[in-house]
Amino acid sequence: MGSCSCREDHDLLQPNFCVWVHGPIIVGAGPSGLAASACLSENGVPSLILEKSDCIASLWQHRTYDRLKLHLPKHFCELPLLGFPTNFPKYPTKRQFISYMESYALHFSIKPRFNQSVEKAAFDHSSGFWRVQTQDCEYISKWLIVATGENAEPVIPEIPGIDNFKVPVLHTSMYKSGFEFKNQKVLVIGCGNSGMEVGLDLCRYNAIPHMVVRNTVHVLPREMFGVSTFGVAMSLLKWLPLKLVDKFLLLMSNFILGNTDELGLRRPKTGPIELKNVTGKTPVLDVGALSQIRSGKIKVAEGVKEITRNGAKFIDGQEMEFDSIILATGYRSNVPTWLKGCDFFTKEGLPRTPFPHGWKGENGVYSIGFTGRGILGTASYAVKIAEDIAEQWRTIQDLNNNCNSHVILLRKHE
Repeated sequence: MGSCSCREDHDLLQPNFCVWVHGPIIVGAGPSGLAASACLSENGVPSLILEKSDCIASLWQHRTYDRLKLHLPKHFCELPLLGFPTNFPKYPTKRQFISYMESYALHFSIKPRFNQSVEKAAFDHSSGFWRVQTQDCEYISKWLIVATGENAEPVIPEIPGIDNFKVPVLHTSMYKSGFEFKNQKVLVIGCGNSGMEVGLDLCRYNAIPHMVVRNTVHVLPREMFGVSTFGVAMSLLKWLPLKLVDKFLLLMSNFILGNTDELGLRRPKTGPIELKNVTGKTPVLDVGALSQIRSGKIKVAEGVKEITRNGAKFIDGQEMEFDSIILATGYRSNVPTWLKGCDFFTKEGLPRTPFPHGWKGENGVYSIGFTGRGILGTASYAVKIAEDIAEQWRTIQDLNNNCNSHVILLRKHE
């Protein structure tokens, strides 16, 4: 990696200086970026990670609540080439997962460039290279790996009157603990995994959460008789059709959890795995919230029509006062804000080609962390990307070596 003065006139903002990167540029130092870098290193290819924050896995470090644990057993959440420590529990905590990623980066000598927010990345057809612009520098490489993932930015829905509420409305990306809401009446908008867990956490501090269920939702037990529900599903899918596996999961869920429709949590007509594959909507894995709903400690509310100064008006005509409002409305990709002129991604910032083929585009662009399949999808893409780039890398190195040997032979004959 070397630097050069940047004097060429192009459509990117002019940086203070530019850097030539011999291997791929990876945007994002989350699990996906780390996995790609490690697999490249294992194949003898250097890389450079650009990270807008001041640490690796910033989503985990700065935007997750304290009680968070992995929803899946640890062996489903391992990055390539290095597993979790054997003494970690089946479902590692937030702090344990962060320490695992820090150890992973140390093990593979991954040293991202922090505080480098990518403002624009575009392929320069005239030179055949990617030009990646940050706030103070331009990076140039033959390859670009987009590793910012599906959960880069919080989704803030437009709800009438939301700016009129008496205190600031909080997104779950800023929520840390129910301690801050002790004894409060809290409106939680959203009933995915985050909404359920925030509701459960609030109960532990004697808050009274009202959870807004805007759409249908699949709630599954995290385990079936001591075995991971996800693991059961993955095993069955090797032998049975998807629809049959979905029917089995719903049958077991009704047996273990009961009829969730009676609690105001209506199930979609499409099965949980099929729905996940088609829409990307993840089923909720219950870790205790359902029992709190059944006991009445978590109230289920219908859609919000309007936020008032002191609370909310609901679609069914009810109006209630609340002390706080928390948005459990998820995240989205930020790729469209900085990746320009690249048809590989949709306007929503996701690869146009679905899993398992959405890892490679044209002109040396790759994606990782957009599979909708968590770290399992990340691991499979990291291996494919590294092998593909390594093959190109070796070809380039062989050409360079041949050119150098010809120069030496010519000099001997002079």
